[in-house]
Amino acid sequence: MAKYVIITDSSSDLTAENREKYNVEYIPNRFYYKDKEYDADLDWKSVPMDEFFDYLRAGNRILTSQISSLACKETFEKWLKAGYDVLSISCPGVLSATAKVFFHTRDELQPQYPDRKIISIDATVSSGGLRMLCIKAAMLRQEGKTIDEVAAWVEENKKRVHQEGSVDNLSYLKRAGRISAVSAFFGGLLHIKPMIISDVHGYNVAVEKVKGRKASIERTVERVIERYKPTDYPDIFVQHTACEEDAKTLKSMLQERLGLSEDKIHIGPVNTVMAASVGPGMFGVYFFGEEVTYDSKA
Repeated sequence: MAKYVIITDSSSDLTAENREKYNVEYIPNRFYYKDKEYDADLDWKSVPMDEFFDYLRAGNRILTSQISSLACKETFEKWLKAGYDVLSISCPGVLSATAKVFFHTRDELQPQYPDRKIISIDATVSSGGLRMLCIKAAMLRQEGKTIDEVAAWVEENKKRVHQEGSVDNLSYLKRAGRISAVSAFFGGLLHIKPMIISDVHGYNVAVEKVKGRKASIERTVERVIERYKPTDYPDIFVQHTACEEDAKTLKSMLQERLGLSEDKIHIGPVNTVMAASVGPGMFGVYFFGEEVTYDSKA
């Protein structure tokens, strides 16, 4: 069987432990902080997390960008020249041009390496959902599945990944220019928390409203329980932006209600790219269920 590498981007929320254990590489997106450009590294080394969120709380914006074409080409070629095939799994194309960069690099390099396979997939989910898909793909590779078998599994199952969560403050989404649908839905009411999911295309959309933070946590748990169908992958990922205690509360409630062991529910910070748009106080729960069918554009 031909050797192959799995490559993703900064939206995947893979921890250093994940990347080492499952041998998944990522190409960093970029962000602009105090007029300087930084790698959106998954370990929050470019800008400390507390400093990052304090800057946002002070009313500043942090702009983000896709992975660079040069970095993508160099990374792909490094592995292709070493005799590896390449499987890239990226964040949703509707949220970032990163997917297009992966696809363009594939199309540019494939004719130059006719004996190698280059497969690129738009995951249609980011954060903990993309993290799940990358880990499961790596687990299948460890089991001896070929690049074609793993790619087929990801394509067939990516729309079974659910996102359920909320944000504490809509002002960050508004500041980032990603709130039009949400603001229309909630009308600017005080203390109203949006229940946000990822639709069939990868758009983040509000589908319910509840009053208060506590209610948003409780409703998130209810929605997860209604939709959780793990089949061959039971793990749940809880990602957050500077609200670890809320994430721990979610984990505890889900453990009790679903009867899962502690090691099946993972908590971690959201990547800098997503954090720049949602601000502090966001939490999201990612898990496998029935195929997502909700289409916000229909």
